[in-house]
Amino acid sequence: MAEAHASGTPPSPDAATPDQAAQWTWLARIRRPQGRKGEVFADILTDFPEKFADRRRLWLLPEKSPATSKATPQVAQEHEPSPKNKGPASGHDFSRAENAAKQTRALAPEGSSAKTAPREVSLTNHWLHKGGIILHLSGIDSISDAETLAGLIVAIPQTERAPLPDDETYIGDLIGCTLVDVAKSPPQVIGKIEDVDRTAGPVALLVVRAPGSTDEVLVPFAKSYLSKIDLASKRVEMSLPEGLVDLNASGKT
Repeated sequence: MAEAHASGTPPSPDAATPDQAAQWTWLARIRRPQGRKGEVFADILTDFPEKFADRRRLWLLPEKSPATSKATPQVAQEHEPSPKNKGPASGHDFSRAENAAKQTRALAPEGSSAKTAPREVSLTNHWLHKGGIILHLSGIDSISDAETLAGLIVAIPQTERAPLPDDETYIGDLIGCTLVDVAKSPPQVIGKIEDVDRTAGPVALLVVRAPGSTDEVLVPFAKSYLSKIDLASKRVEMSLPEGLVDLNASGKT
């Protein structure tokens, strides 16, 4: 099955520390205080909430800053083609994480100067609660302390993302790749992948920007079309049916 998990953009190979670039993976968005001892309620922005049990170091980021402008939630997509099963890309239900991600962008508060830089914190306790997660962070011991965290993103460096099986990749790693149709001779560059839409139906859609154009092309991320993903070269090769690109181009009527 071809499946992708949400995450941010790929880490820079020369980034030595988490705060050197916008290389973050969002895990949660803090909503409000929860309890009297500094706990906070947060939206879950990861497919792997169980990994909180393995984490002690987290970072708090403002929603709109250079450090978060390119970060996205942690969702993954299987991608390797399978000769035995050539059905559409599928996997977990990603709607909760992706909808929460859109809310974080739409509801970004006006942050104070104290909220402009990544802040490292220690996770002392956590538990799932009513579709979200309760986090207790070191040094946050009262309701008033917890109120100062509302709207912040809980993140980790992308180098600390949950490892994936060989047949899965992160959505954030697909974004920015060049999509090439290898069914053409010679192969035809379709454009750059700008987004992955999982809300349109059972098959995820790659949102591709055609070179030198404002038009978008929606390409089903079906493993029956997929030939190769080369993340090192930022290249995705697919063998697309004749006419699909023209049919799915936003500028076509």
